[in-house]
Order: sequence, then structure tokens, then C-alpha cells
Amino acid sequence: QVQLVESGGGLVQAGGSLRLSCAASGRTFSSHAMGWFRQAPGKEREFVAAITWRGGSTYYTDSVKGRFAISKDNAKNTVYLQMNSLKPEDTAVYYCASATSPRSVTSDRVYGDWGQGTQVTVSS
Repeated sequence: QVQLVESGGGLVQAGGSLRLSCAASGRTFSSHAMGWFRQAPGKEREFVAAITWRGGSTYYTDSVKGRFAISKDNAKNTVYLQMNSLKPEDTAVYYCASATSPRSVTSDRVYGDWGQGTQVTVSS
């Protein structure tokens, strides 16, 4: 099992920036990729971004391309999500997750371990 702890959420005005962090511990050798998902009130959880530990391939949902950037620090087993030009529709609880496969990382089916989530609120 991989334990994940997110941090960095908060309240920001539209157009502002936040950086989320996700620190992984435990059986990190079993993790092939890390992803960020979000869930807004009354909506289903959706994929936001992912990065593979080996090679650093990145993936983004269309609505955040050009605004969000996912990165990693292998030495620290930590993944980051830099969020710029935030919009009110980005408001959600953001979760990081650990994938058991480097493939299909846009689907939550390959993620076996999840963090507790961190709230991001963007005011208009």
C-alpha cells in the first residue's frame, strides 16, 4: 500500500495560482504513475493530470492544458500540481492517487491508493 498526503489547497481569487503537493510513502516501488483527480460538489470525480515516475510522461485533461503543470521529485517521492490562471470552475476537492500501471493513467481504474484530498476554492 502507498500512503499519500496532499497539501497546498486553499482559497484563491480567479486568475490566481496554487501549488498542490502529494507526498508518497510506503510501498512506493509499486507505483508506476501518479495522478491528480478532482471532484466538485454534485459532480463525478474527474481526471486532471498524471505523470509517470519513469520517463516523466505527462497527461492532462483538456480543460487544464496550458494552465496546470504536473511535476515530480523522485528523490522525495513527491508530485506537484502547479495551477495557474485558476477559474471558479476549478473549485473542487483535489485528490492525488498512485497508479499500478503506467498505462491508461487517465482512468481511475488503474489507481489503487488515494490521498485524503485537499480543497481548492476559486472565487470570482
